[in-house]
Formats: sequence, C-alpha cells, structure tokens
Amino acid sequence: MTESRGEKIFYAVNYVVLSICALAALYPFLYVLFASISSPEAVVTGEVVFLPQDLTWDAYAAVFKEQAIWTGYANTVYYTVIGTLASMAFTICGAYALSKRRLLGRKLFNMLIAFTLIFQAGMIPTYLNFRSMDMLDTRLAIVLGFAITTFNVIILRTFFQEIPEEMEEAARMDGAGEASVLWRIVLPLSRAALATIALFYAVARWNGYLWAMILLKDPDKIPLQVLLNRLVVQMKPTDTMLADSAFTVGETIVYATIIVAVVPIVAVYPFIQKYFVKGVMIGSLKG
Repeated sequence: MTESRGEKIFYAVNYVVLSICALAALYPFLYVLFASISSPEAVVTGEVVFLPQDLTWDAYAAVFKEQAIWTGYANTVYYTVIGTLASMAFTICGAYALSKRRLLGRKLFNMLIAFTLIFQAGMIPTYLNFRSMDMLDTRLAIVLGFAITTFNVIILRTFFQEIPEEMEEAARMDGAGEASVLWRIVLPLSRAALATIALFYAVARWNGYLWAMILLKDPDKIPLQVLLNRLVVQMKPTDTMLADSAFTVGETIVYATIIVAVVPIVAVYPFIQKYFVKGVMIGSLKG
C-alpha cells in the first residue's frame, strides 16, 4: 500500500519527536555514566557534556572499597527477595479469597480494599503505628509493613476470577481442599500474572527508600538507596569515605555510586519488560 504525502510527513514528524524524547530520557543516565569515569576537575568545570573527559576509574575504586556500599547492597537484596516473597504470599491469599463469590461480605471487603486506593492514613499516623507496635529500626517493618499493594491485589483478584469454576469444582469432587485447589489448579494457570505481580513488587522493593530512611537508623540495616540518598541529596559521605584519600575524587564518587546502584535493575529490565507490558492487560479481558 502506497503511503500518501501526508502520511509520510506524519511518520517523519513522529520519528523526530520520539527520537528527541528517547534522547532526553537517555541522556541523564549517560551523563551520570560519563561523569563517573571522568576526572573531578572535568566534571566541576562542566567539560563533561556528551563524552567522558580524562578517563579514570578512581571513583569506582573508592566505591568498591567502601564497606557501607556492600552492606547496603546486601540489605537491598534481602529486602527485595524476602519482601517480594512475603508480598506474594499475602497478595495471593487475599486475591484468591476476594475472587470467590461465596465469600461472606465479599462486596464489603472489596469496597474497603478499593477505598485505600483513594485514601491512606498518611505519613505521621503510619509512623506512630509502627512506633506503637515497637517496630522502629527493625527489618520486619520493611518486610511486612509494606507487604501488600492494593492495586496488585485487585489485578490478581480479577485474573483469578477468570479461571473457570468448573475446574475447581472438578478438583473438589476428587477430594481437594481450598489449599490444594489454590496450589495445584489456580497458581499453575496464573504463572504469567504471578510473574508480573512479583516483578512489580521486586522493582518497588529495590527502588524503595523513603520508609527505610524514616524507620531505620542502624547503618547495618539501611538499604543502598538510603545510602545513595545521603550521598546525593544530603551530601553526607560516610566516615570511611572522608578518611580515605580516595574520596578526593570529589563528586564523581556520587555518580559512581548511582551507577553501581542502578546497574542490576537496568541489566535485568530488558528481559522482564514483556511482563510489564503484559501486566497492563492482565485482568482487563473476560475469558
């Protein structure tokens, strides 16, 4: 099919606009990367624009020698893995129960859960709640305190509702209980949905820093993102960095720390992007 002149102009303008948007989104990441491998003098004087200047790896050497970085990495991995498992366990149980029409008070429970999408307790009441439960400065507060996201529960509940009830009834006729139906019938049929929800939780856990910064005071418990916030926003280097001559690399160490923090999720994202796209459509169509 031959394209008209107007269509050619339209596509050309689209390509130009989208290319500019892509470059605008990509440039900050490239700048941080170039600055992290440039000399501090070149960064401070503004010589680093599109390419690194005076190539050096001193900033990364300083970062990898800093114990706080590795401690933060370990904590981030712990909160991501354990937190995601806890989130999936609670979300699956809640979504499965809410997907059953025979659940007493189902409409009320669904309404109360959906209500939290619009109205939340707020930061101060939430903090006071953690304090009253003696959960301040504990890993349990991060793992269980934010285990469930209402949006994910609703998505998974809708997906569970699309599974034919005849399959569950056949399993019950064979003597299967609710736990057996969930484990042997529902979950195997929901692998795509479970993968998507798990990735939503994992990415949120990896990037989360606000409540960890508020609730955790022990340096041995804070995740990497809190440490990064102190370096980038509050400009508070650790005592080891201040004592180490390698910290003389200046603000380039901040850029190097940013790269070290984002590389894992950036490396994994191309392989999991399809699940994020699929997550937009999960539960939107009735089978």
